[in-house]
Amino acid sequence: MPSRKISTPLWDALRLCILTLLLFSNYAVAGNIQMKPFTMDWRDNTDSLVNISFLLDAPAGKDGFIRAEAGHLVKPDGGRFRIWGINFTGSACFPSKDDAPVVAEHLARFGINCVRFHFLDSNWSDSLFIKGRDDTRAFDSRQLDLLDYFVAELKERGIYTNINLNVGRNYRKDDGVRDYEYLGLAKVLNYFDEHIQMLHKEYAEQLLTHYNPYTKSEYRNEPAVAIVELVNENSIVEAWFSDRLLGTNTSKNPGTWADITAWYAEQLTKKYNAWLQKSLSKAELEEFRSLATVKADELIPRLMRNQFADAAEKRFHIEAEFYMELEQHYFGQMYRFLKDELGVKSLIVGTSDHNHSRSGYPLLTSTARMDVVDGHVYWQHPHYLRDPKTGRRTFSIPNTPMVNDPLNSTVVQLSRSAVAGKPYTVSETNHPFPNEYACEGIGILAAYSAFHDWDGVFLYTFEHKDPKEWTPKMPRHFEIRPDPVKMTNIAVSALMYLRGDVRPALETIPRSYSMKQVRESIRLPYAERPYFTPGFDLSLPLRHTTRIAGFDEQQTQYPKVTVDDPVVSDTGELCWYRSEKGKGLVTVETEESQAIIGFVKDNNKALKNIAVTAENEFCSIIVTALDAEPIARSESLLLVATARSANQGMTWNQDRTSLTDWGSAPTVIEPVNGSVTFRNIRKAKNVEAVPLDGAGKRMGQSIQVKMLDDGFEIPIGEPATTWYLVRIRR
Repeated sequence: MPSRKISTPLWDALRLCILTLLLFSNYAVAGNIQMKPFTMDWRDNTDSLVNISFLLDAPAGKDGFIRAEAGHLVKPDGGRFRIWGINFTGSACFPSKDDAPVVAEHLARFGINCVRFHFLDSNWSDSLFIKGRDDTRAFDSRQLDLLDYFVAELKERGIYTNINLNVGRNYRKDDGVRDYEYLGLAKVLNYFDEHIQMLHKEYAEQLLTHYNPYTKSEYRNEPAVAIVELVNENSIVEAWFSDRLLGTNTSKNPGTWADITAWYAEQLTKKYNAWLQKSLSKAELEEFRSLATVKADELIPRLMRNQFADAAEKRFHIEAEFYMELEQHYFGQMYRFLKDELGVKSLIVGTSDHNHSRSGYPLLTSTARMDVVDGHVYWQHPHYLRDPKTGRRTFSIPNTPMVNDPLNSTVVQLSRSAVAGKPYTVSETNHPFPNEYACEGIGILAAYSAFHDWDGVFLYTFEHKDPKEWTPKMPRHFEIRPDPVKMTNIAVSALMYLRGDVRPALETIPRSYSMKQVRESIRLPYAERPYFTPGFDLSLPLRHTTRIAGFDEQQTQYPKVTVDDPVVSDTGELCWYRSEKGKGLVTVETEESQAIIGFVKDNNKALKNIAVTAENEFCSIIVTALDAEPIARSESLLLVATARSANQGMTWNQDRTSLTDWGSAPTVIEPVNGSVTFRNIRKAKNVEAVPLDGAGKRMGQSIQVKMLDDGFEIPIGEPATTWYLVRIRR
């Protein structure tokens, strides 16, 4: 409270000054750059000057099913197929029949060619299940009809579908599931509970044999369905090393990563002991009982995480083998059920390698038996907590740039999971909001995904809500739809990735692991993350691609590399500058696409065709040819210049690791102020630079361009936008 000696007018003036300073600290950036309103318009798809839908081959699946061949996704004619995808989550999966074609058109315009339907089975939003019913064994016909219609609208525009089978199902009292109120999403129970396995198969059969009247086929026979995923982020090996198999949960409606209940823990222990009886000889079993210090008439207990380090090698490895066998059996039986009994023709994914603070190799030994291997990773996923004073749920993030931490980047983390001979997709990734460096994420990932020759990327998530509730505001951490920085980077990166502007690596570094090594990787320390492969230099995935060659022998020797700056890809097209001053930078330099991403102001890097002068400390500049010609000869270029995005009035805490106020609509951007110089441009007689609004339409007058001897210079930042169309007349 103010001192009583301060007069009211003086205090009012002081308070106004403080508020002004606070506002400036939250919205002002380098120089005089201020956050400016800029919203993405998803409803107006007419006459946009940027439309990437020409990359899509409509209708999706017109020539047959996407298949796996020689370790990659291919079209029916054998040509390569890459996915540039997006997730739709919960209620967003069921737009009205008025909104569905508008949403589909919007996605196609940004070059998105596949939608991953996530949480179709949720309890917290609209789903396929009937609300108010006491079980989850029947579908809501209206919801199913909306899904059918949306899938058909996507198909018409060349957008494929990825169907997730089990993600967020909360069982109800008449499902016949023991302790149903205490299970949350019931993760890991599918690996050993036969009733839940039956429910999984029942759900899969109901959905995949359903006839879609708008596509005129059942989902199992629908070529526009590229992928079917069995379970989401679900591993019993992970639950074991995360102490989620202890049987300690006594709370109803627990969180996603809750422990199982005592009854299920007891059943799992019994199943484990039965497995030991079957797998070990009498002498081996007696030895095992001795290791566990239990009597002949007692059940052998399962290990807890704090016992791993001191556990005898044999005991640890045998128990790890038990959990790995459960995973292998579950995925195997579900695969056979879908393929052999239901006749599903789409490609099957088991689940994702998603926990990079621990080893993913035990899980990969099972998921690599499916058609496609998949990974998830987020740059600085929010850590959720409750404010001890208010009880309000809040979050914390480090809020630091990935360009300063290349060896822990999303690129390096994801690269550990690819397996030789199998297509590799990334079905969830994001720089979650409100990270102030998120403009770096999509462009860097697209470039390195092409370099690693991965088969697909799905950003998470377009939306959680029904379109009728969409507003020009960032509602939570993961929505991409309202974010003008991410959406325009999606468009420019679609061209770079789907066209293959970045060449695949010239060299592949193979890695192989013995099964003993796979199991022992669980006990490796956190410091070995994310590869858990001693001797493997984490800069290698920035230089070459790497794949797991097999799980049948232990490899201990890997290439030795020098510490250099920048780390350069073996194609010479990608450079990651590791500044000692914490001013990292990534450059992409191909004939058709070029980018400068990171601390641009402090790194004066000129590429073959572009150079940037920026007042902003941190930003991303990406240029690509819309006509697939080299930039030097192109007549139509897309320039995306992005920095920060936020909500109006959004307020950070003091150390900028959380928000005290999420703000309100509209979204605002930090315009990139400066200039982009186009160099070595052949015979450019006249150049028009058109700033674009959130619908991709002209925003005011064209920008005055300065013509140079071998190119031209475009001033950017005014008007405030994130993208520009550049037309060149020769």
